[in-house]
Amino acid sequence: MEPYVPKRRGLMLVLSSPSGAGKTTISRRLLERDSNLSMSVSVTTRPKRPGEVQGRDYHFIDLGRFEELRAKRELLESAKVFDHYYGTPRAPVEQALEAGKDVLFDIDWQGTQQLAATARADLVAVFVLPPSTAELERRLHTRAQDSAKVVAGRMARAADEMSHWREYDYIVINRDLDDSVAAVQAILIAERYRRDRQIGLHEFVKGLREGQ
Repeated sequence: MEPYVPKRRGLMLVLSSPSGAGKTTISRRLLERDSNLSMSVSVTTRPKRPGEVQGRDYHFIDLGRFEELRAKRELLESAKVFDHYYGTPRAPVEQALEAGKDVLFDIDWQGTQQLAATARADLVAVFVLPPSTAELERRLHTRAQDSAKVVAGRMARAADEMSHWREYDYIVINRDLDDSVAAVQAILIAERYRRDRQIGLHEFVKGLREGQ
């Protein structure tokens, strides 16, 4: 009998949070540490921010193209956030999962709900909370990417976003960045060992029981 080499289907790791709570920084750290994890690059109709790169941060497209992708069911999920549309291209994600690769999603609760409705078995959903409202506002001002008006809008939206925390599998309160990264990494490692994700495990155990 040939040695059993564990194989598994990849998983979709979703990180959601109010803007400014730290999910993007956590995502970046995870990607630096884990070669089996890749970022799902969303399409969006919003303009590029300073420093963003087409195809790396987002695929920046116009509304007409977005509506075409959605009509053809080429998006796994889509949502409207702050007057702009976002969506996840289906094909690259499905190819990665079939190859046993994990895909990281930086999406909001609307997109997470859609993934849960269509691919719950592949989904691991983590919600990142700030330690306090005051700290969330401080972080938004500190990053200096948005005007005071935009920051106020993000703060107003945060309460609604955080009301969806019960829809997630795990909750991480981002008091300390290193601790939060370690927590999400531990979640990812544990989820990779879920019984149902390991391909060929039934035959392997059957062989063990038969003395092979």
